[in-house]
This record gives sequence, C-alpha cells and structure tokens, in this order.
Amino acid sequence: MPTRPRLVRSIPFWGLVVVSVATIAGGWYITTDKIASMTATLTDGTATGVDVYVGQSIAQLGAILIGAGVIGILLALGVAAVSTLRPHAPVEVVEPIDWNSETETAAEEPRAVEAKTDAAPAETAEMVDAEAEASVAAR
Repeated sequence: MPTRPRLVRSIPFWGLVVVSVATIAGGWYITTDKIASMTATLTDGTATGVDVYVGQSIAQLGAILIGAGVIGILLALGVAAVSTLRPHAPVEVVEPIDWNSETETAAEEPRAVEAKTDAAPAETAEMVDAEAEASVAAR
C-alpha cells in the first residue's frame, strides 16, 4: 500500500486554499470599488454611460470571482473531509516493552559501576597524569 503525505504537507491543497482566498479578496475589492464609484457618480449627477453600463459589468465580474473563490474553499473543505476517510498504514511495533526487566537493570547498573571504581582510584589517577605529561612533552 503506497503511503501519501499528510494533507497538511500537500502543496496542491494549500495552493487551492491560497488561490481561492485571493480570488475572493480580488472579487470583493473589484465589486466594492466599482459599486462605490457608481454610487458616487450617480448621486452627484455626473455619471456617464461608461460609468453606469461598464461599471455594472465589472461589478458582476467581481461577484463571479467571489463565487469562484467560495467554490474553491468548499472544494478544499471537501478534500480535507475525504482525506480523513483514507486508510492509514498501521504502526508496526518492533518488540513489546518489558517494563519489569528495564527497572531491574537500571537498579543493578550503579552497583556494578561502584564496584569497578573502588579498585584503586589513586593509582589510576597517577597513571592518567603520567600519560598526559608524556604526550605533552612529546609535542
């Protein structure tokens, strides 16, 4: 069974979300800008045919962009919902943990280390110092 990356790490998914949000924002800007411009010119009485008729078409284009962005967001939500239904690979356990043996070995190890260090600490320290002095003198 091939494993796919998680949805959080999917570049096409996040691309869809980003482009959808950008489309909504662009459509919102076009629509509000053109409607505000049309409202101002119609209220002042300075509106021309281009302001009125072309402004309506551009405002409609903005509304279409908003709708396309909303559809993209809904598609992204649908993909996210469907990805939760996808089967995941089972986790393989290499070997079960035996908690009793681990605590016993942890309690026994310090005693073994203490027995080794009690042998002759003064003699080992003198040998290490002598070896360090010899290596420094050789340089």
